[in-house]
Amino acid sequence: MTDGKNPPTTPQPEPAPGNSGYGFPPVPPAPGGGYGFPPGQPPAGGGFGPPPGGAAPQGGYGFPQADAPNPYRQDGPGAPGAPGGPFQQNPHVPPSQWPAGLPVQETPAPFFPQQSEQPDWEALADRTAAERRKKRTWGIVGGATVLALLAGGGAFWLLGGDGGGEQQQAADDQPAASEPASPSPSGSKSKKPADNSPTVKDDPTQIRDRAGKAPLKMGPDAGVFPIDKRFEVRTKGGENSYAESEKRVVDTSKSFTVSARVWVRSDKGRQIAVSQGNEKSSSFALGLDQVNGKPAWVFRVQTGDQGADATTVVVSGTSSKMEKTFAELTATYDAERKQIALYVNGKKAGEAAVPGIHDAKGPLQLARARHEDKWTAAWNGAMDSIQTYDKALSAAQVDTLKPGKALASVEPTGAWLLY
Repeated sequence: MTDGKNPPTTPQPEPAPGNSGYGFPPVPPAPGGGYGFPPGQPPAGGGFGPPPGGAAPQGGYGFPQADAPNPYRQDGPGAPGAPGGPFQQNPHVPPSQWPAGLPVQETPAPFFPQQSEQPDWEALADRTAAERRKKRTWGIVGGATVLALLAGGGAFWLLGGDGGGEQQQAADDQPAASEPASPSPSGSKSKKPADNSPTVKDDPTQIRDRAGKAPLKMGPDAGVFPIDKRFEVRTKGGENSYAESEKRVVDTSKSFTVSARVWVRSDKGRQIAVSQGNEKSSSFALGLDQVNGKPAWVFRVQTGDQGADATTVVVSGTSSKMEKTFAELTATYDAERKQIALYVNGKKAGEAAVPGIHDAKGPLQLARARHEDKWTAAWNGAMDSIQTYDKALSAAQVDTLKPGKALASVEPTGAWLLY
């Protein structure tokens, strides 16, 4: 029996001993040399199939008679199984009636292209979330790295800003040229960068006033030098080592504040960093002097028009180290309260009452003072962050007045060598 799909198979016997063929008795092949033919001479023509000379008789080798009906084929011109057409079983004849041995052809199943699978939306969502977490993690790490670098740079600036007193006065230093501000990028809406150039454009002998219109003209033995990320004016303590304005900057008949960050090579004798007066004497002087035989920071004012010692009032203070170390000196005059005060490194060092200050309408001076018609108290060292205000700053304001920075809440009347 067969299932109609595969032809029946008949097990073949094992070869007989002495013979290598299958299905043949152990005897020599029949005379004539062919298989399937009776002994004797082969049919005329020598081929396989119907004998030559016409149609084969009925019952020949697999060929029905030409005029006999064939129930196992489809009739009709060009039909499968018809003469001239390929052989195929007649679909109207059930497979159970097909002769044994005829091949069974199956109608191939229709071809359907493989459909693409739907994407795994859940897997895609998980992968997207993982990528976002990865980017967020890298952003946090990058931000922490930037903050660490900024913190390290700030610590370096704080540690190195005031260092190297002797190094700052190196003899081979060259005066700094004026540095114009960098222009903002074309089309940028960002704030224009601050102009930090220390001197007047095209004139390196004048210290630029960043708050007003009072540049300070330097003498031949004074100069502006770069140090770290800032600039300072250096003087040698001689008569040609100074800087002065063209006209008065501070109105000493009213309240005012004067501040400077100073560095002195030696703490011996009298050395004035900032002063203002006329050709006879200074109205005020801020710097270093000897008080009771010891060096001290002083704020000296003149109450009379002659500049005599009897009309001079002084307040003083000290710091842990006087020479070769920067100190922030701030002097104030409160015209209403008739009181002067001196602050050292942001802390009040002393104060005193005065009847008033003589208003000598002369120019502002750096590195020298006027006394009895002569220049005296030449400064041997350096200074920067020189500022003036037309009011007496409070103790809280002075404490927040950082080196190199103007007080944000009050407009200065003069500012030189800020950084």
